[in-house]
Amino acid sequence: MTTATTPLSGRYQADGVHSSFGFAVKHMGVNTFRGTLSDVDATYADGVLEGRAKVESISIVNPPEFRAHVLGEEFFDAGKHPEVTFRSNDVDLADDGHATVRGELTIKGITNELVATGTWNGPAENPMGVQVVALELSADLDRTQYGMSWNMPLPKGGNILGEKVTLNVHLELQAQA
Repeated sequence: MTTATTPLSGRYQADGVHSSFGFAVKHMGVNTFRGTLSDVDATYADGVLEGRAKVESISIVNPPEFRAHVLGEEFFDAGKHPEVTFRSNDVDLADDGHATVRGELTIKGITNELVATGTWNGPAENPMGVQVVALELSADLDRTQYGMSWNMPLPKGGNILGEKVTLNVHLELQAQA
């Protein structure tokens, strides 16, 4: 583990109410489809950020056939791989508020290197006297590198679903005693 800048010390736990894991992918080349995984947990300790999101918590609910398809083998294969996980190997929280996190993202049992960039803010004290920091990160990935290669051709060319997916992670982390 290498940490370029670590202005935070101690252990922090994500506030599940104020944290989210989202994704965005082009649909039919004209629209951006967005979704979230709402059951998110993350910790930051000793310069290492670890997180997980339960696939079953995906915001796609209806129609039931579409939800089943996304949770099925052609996408998340939630029965065999119930979580998306991440573990950093380098966290750079710069004095100017910029953040760069490098690590390994695992989706559907396939692990690839990922670099996420964004911002961090804090610390601030919440009404209960607990130190809080926020981390907002974004990264692009190729979904086919995670075994999600399903697609359907469009009548005039192209595919119904883009391969590039943008991940957006928003974490509110609370200091732990």
